Amino acid sequence: MADQKTPLTKAFVVEHLDPELGPWSALEYGCIARESHARGARFLLSSVPAELQMPADLAATQGLEVEQRSVEDIFADIKDRVCLLDPAAQVELSPADGENFDVFLFGGILGDDPPRDRTSELRKKGYAGRRLGPKQMTTDTAVRVTRLVVHEKVPLEDISYVDYPEIHVSEHERTEMPFRYVVDAKGQPIMPDGMVDLIKKDADKGVDDLF
Repeated sequence: MADQKTPLTKAFVVEHLDPELGPWSALEYGCIARESHARGARFLLSSVPAELQMPADLAATQGLEVEQRSVEDIFADIKDRVCLLDPAAQVELSPADGENFDVFLFGGILGDDPPRDRTSELRKKGYAGRRLGPKQMTTDTAVRVTRLVVHEKVPLEDISYVDYPEIHVSEHERTEMPFRYVVDAKGQPIMPDGMVDLIKKDADKGVDDLF
């Protein structure tokens, strides 16, 4: 592993705060890994229990770094360069933060509905905090927004979003996703590959049951 005192690229870290890994999270983590790798950034999944087996397709995803160590241990020497994306932070993330921080930390699972403030466990560690606006996001969306801001220097307010989009589960049924998403060039919410199929397959379950 590269010397953590001098990261060569920006690193996005999800501290996995669950003993299990559900299908929703697996799709999100795979999406984050692929997008990060494609843009020359690192993606680390930290604090993964030794007994937690990664799904084979996720484990094989290019760009995914799985760590049993916590973010505190991995980046102990550059704590002041770690930014916690925190819904309770008082300062919004800005393009200038790309110069101030090298590591951007997310508490998994961010996408709880209603939010359960999983980030509180990381807040206690004393990292500088930044907020991504007032709306709840899925984990992959939060990483995507952060990358747009700190890598591509797009201010939060200039990113195109859609809030609470509806997914057509069947001809007569729709389900509303209780999150904010970045939209693509066609105005459609960007979701991990396979996410819509997962939602349709498990339409009888609540969103929180899919994590």
